[in-house]
Amino acid sequence: MATAREAPPDTAAIQRRTLRLLFCTQILGGLAVGIGIAFGALLVEEMTGSGTFAGLAQSLFVGGSALVVVPAVRITERFGRRGGLVFGYTGAVAGTAVVLAGITLDTAALAIGGYFLLGSASYAGLQSRYAGADLAPADKRGTHLSTIVWAATIGSVTGPSLAALAERGWKGWLGGPDYIGPTVAMGVLCLVTATVLFAFLRPDPLLTARALSGETHAPRRSVADGLRTARADPTVRTAVIAAALGHFVMVGVMAMTALHVKHGMDDPAEVLTVVGFILGLHIGGMYAFAPIIGRLVDRRGPRPVLAAGAALLVAACAVAGTASAGSHVQISAGLVLLGLGWSAMTVASASMLTGAVTPARRPSTQGFSDMVMGLSAMGAGIAAGPITEYLGYGMLNLCCAVVTLAGAPLLLRGQREAAPAS
Repeated sequence: MATAREAPPDTAAIQRRTLRLLFCTQILGGLAVGIGIAFGALLVEEMTGSGTFAGLAQSLFVGGSALVVVPAVRITERFGRRGGLVFGYTGAVAGTAVVLAGITLDTAALAIGGYFLLGSASYAGLQSRYAGADLAPADKRGTHLSTIVWAATIGSVTGPSLAALAERGWKGWLGGPDYIGPTVAMGVLCLVTATVLFAFLRPDPLLTARALSGETHAPRRSVADGLRTARADPTVRTAVIAAALGHFVMVGVMAMTALHVKHGMDDPAEVLTVVGFILGLHIGGMYAFAPIIGRLVDRRGPRPVLAAGAALLVAACAVAGTASAGSHVQISAGLVLLGLGWSAMTVASASMLTGAVTPARRPSTQGFSDMVMGLSAMGAGIAAGPITEYLGYGMLNLCCAVVTLAGAPLLLRGQREAAPAS
């Protein structure tokens, strides 16, 4: 008598549940990341007394998101997306503790080092877009992926403004050194996000996709395997370059915008409020139009969207780079364009990359891409401080525009498109 086969999982139902959960946690994680972006450069400048080092906060933030990939990929390989995402947000909680210690002890090196750990929250937020695509149909991959990117809009746009609210609230309640309030708020948000993911991201989308593809017992891979995949596959290589280019330019310009705005204001008490508003618009550009971009990727393919993204990045550098420190409207317009360019590059490259590899290879390849993206952005953040300090904010934007124009041809080559992986 034939034994009854185990019923296949209801993939569509699992995907709907996964998207709903990731949507909610992206709001919380976006709030945390938005808070961290808002006050990092200001905190470091205040503690070091130099704008040269101000870019270190943002560069270490993205550097942390890059290097946390190494252990996170191994955890994701073994425990699925749930393990990797929880690891990322938990690392950020530890980072807030280190930053708080640095602020309390008035030790700049400790506070700056804490920002390295805080970057793991950014890693988790970026990896969530891949979790949203694991079980997506091939013709809806860009749409589902971009839904998770869009979800960060709600948190990320309000996060910078929440930083100012948390600062005022903490000062009025308990007093103490500057920037403790935003740091505590970021830590609490990351802790809540990690707890929700640990409790409710079941069944795991990546492990389910592997089971459906018959790759349950595939060998576990590391970031080095992602490098080998990128070297062998031109489509993967293009996706990695696109993600790195978009992040490089976005972080390079955005990291020093807060200081540029600050230097054009007379009232220090209003700086965080104005910076929060401008960066909120920028982050809105990053995330708010992601669903439209995702549908364009599904209908037109990723390469035209990558070309449009590169053009938007150049336009952003032109608009922001020609704005004086007091031209808040023009700076805001430039930062919105910068966010749109980043969004196009990120959504299109992630869709291209996910479709080019099987579920067994996704964690290592996607992790490698995010590592390259983070390291390139860290380099941009480190260079942004000295360039702005000695040559000016306009020259920083010019340098970023030149990098974009130099990298654009790599995205437009007529390389083959890999068939979507099931």
